[in-house]
Amino acid sequence: MSTPSGFAPRPEASYYAVIFTSLRTPHDAAGYADAAARMGELAAQQPGYLGVESTRGADGLGITVSYWASLEAIQAWRAHVEHSAIREQGRADWYEHYELRVAKVERAYGWSRSSS
Repeated sequence: MSTPSGFAPRPEASYYAVIFTSLRTPHDAAGYADAAARMGELAAQQPGYLGVESTRGADGLGITVSYWASLEAIQAWRAHVEHSAIREQGRADWYEHYELRVAKVERAYGWSRSSS
């Protein structure tokens, strides 16, 4: 069965999840959508990248979960020059607040109506 649109593939555990919860600034800062798209493209090119799931509410609260094969892959992504520059722009222009958490996924499973 294929993964529904918007869901990351589910590899065999164990792997890591980076959970980025953010609150956007109230104004619609220029360049955010383009930068977010670029970060998605760039992350997908990184060794150890497994996938991403993301959502944002009308109130500006968003949650993005990216999945990685190792802590070293996460660290390399954090240190990537272009990612670092966009992170700084996010702090300056786009985010009111954010939290980042790294978790090890020990077990994962899913369910779909079409498979029951």
